[in-house]
Amino acid sequence: VQLVESGGGVAQAGGSLRLSCAASRRSFRGNAVGWFRQAPGKEREFVGVISWDGGITSFADFVKGRFSISRDGVGLTVYLQMDNLEPGDTAVYFCAQAQYGLAGESPEEYDLWGQGTQVTVSS
Repeated sequence: VQLVESGGGVAQAGGSLRLSCAASRRSFRGNAVGWFRQAPGKEREFVGVISWDGGITSFADFVKGRFSISRDGVGLTVYLQMDNLEPGDTAVYFCAQAQYGLAGESPEEYDLWGQGTQVTVSS
């Protein structure tokens, strides 16, 4: 099973991008899915997470009100909608499958990671 992120690219400050996280071979219907990011020279940080049924989402303070997460009904794809982007959002974004249906901010709660997709926000 692999996770594949897509949708990264270059955006202007104030613009939007939507990232997708697709699971190969099987769905992650019963698992929470999180998004993390890593900027050059910085540690990987939590962005947000969606519960197994899509009913609960949680975000880091620095993206609240700007980012949202959703998942399709068949459990194959999870989306990270990023609006009102800022240059500080520039990073490689990773999706990760959690071990359980609910998860938090710790990377240790996630056991399957994608390769990441680059997001660059210009001012």
